Amino acid sequence: MKKVLVVDDSAFMRKLISEFITSTNQLEVIGIARNGEDAIAKIKKLRPDVVTLDVEMPKMNGIDALRKIMEECPVPVVMLSSTTKEGAEETVTAMELGAVDFISKPSGTISLDLHKIQDEMVEKVMAASNVNVTKLTSAYRKKSAFLPSKIQDVGKEPFHSDRAGVLKSAKLILMGTSTGGPRALQSVLTSLPGKLDAPIVVVQHMPPGFTRSLADRLNGQSALDVKEAEDGEILLNGTAYIAPGGFHTRVIEMGTHLSIQLSKDEAPRNGHRPSVDTLFESASLIRNYSKIAVIMTGMGSDGSQGLIKMKEHGEVRAIAESKETCIVFGMPKSAIATNLVDKVEHIGDIPRSIMTYMG
Repeated sequence: MKKVLVVDDSAFMRKLISEFITSTNQLEVIGIARNGEDAIAKIKKLRPDVVTLDVEMPKMNGIDALRKIMEECPVPVVMLSSTTKEGAEETVTAMELGAVDFISKPSGTISLDLHKIQDEMVEKVMAASNVNVTKLTSAYRKKSAFLPSKIQDVGKEPFHSDRAGVLKSAKLILMGTSTGGPRALQSVLTSLPGKLDAPIVVVQHMPPGFTRSLADRLNGQSALDVKEAEDGEILLNGTAYIAPGGFHTRVIEMGTHLSIQLSKDEAPRNGHRPSVDTLFESASLIRNYSKIAVIMTGMGSDGSQGLIKMKEHGEVRAIAESKETCIVFGMPKSAIATNLVDKVEHIGDIPRSIMTYMG
């Protein structure tokens, strides 16, 4: 049985969350806390395997509490947040600070319909309870010194130590990630040059309302332009497009250009919309571009079927994040099992591999 500490300022929410968690025979609630200060004291005393932490609380809010937890008593944390703009921004901050994952409350701070996300909550808390906490505190500390801001981007390309496997035609970079993905994307995208000679399209599993905040945050940290993808827009080199939550995202050919196509009419795939498989399969139909596919940390197997399709059509180099740095080794493990991955890399080495293939 994995031990869970539930942190929320609402007695009603604490009761509901505790009931959901104890409905499985794999999790037990060993304590509750009413605010951030209370949470830190309880973590030190009770030593839970995982914590559910509300973002909005009095005395010490979830963000301040998470920062202290990661400094003083690191433990896997799943955030509970609202879908407001402020809530989305705070959630992205929590991911950067080391939260494993987050759950979006369906109806704000006090969600009477919390039962709608019961299965998701149990799944995410269970997955977080198995995360090695040292990965949360150390895996992403090593930052690239290259191009920390757009202003300093002078178009240098320092990654030329190994030119094997250089792709020859126009290039398209595709990335897929899920649990732990915001920090993985931060590590990779901020280490790539702004004058990258290819567009990047990213599927990060997130619900509607959160992907724009993620894109805005990454845009402020990266030499690349990073934005939430919009239907019909033409892809530009040096720009990373984050698939919006709730929409399947495809890349299609529009004359001599590539364009984004969004759709929310289709059902989720592998439980997700956007789906990495859907993105990758759309890219397999594009003939005059070679592709670099990157699959990073996340639960499940999304991306593997799409990778198979891409490898059947055209020139593709595939990179998977290594088990050593993955928060959750599901998606990369599944991709590696296809025997179609060209390189398995620690998160800090993925940018160099991408640039090696770029030439």
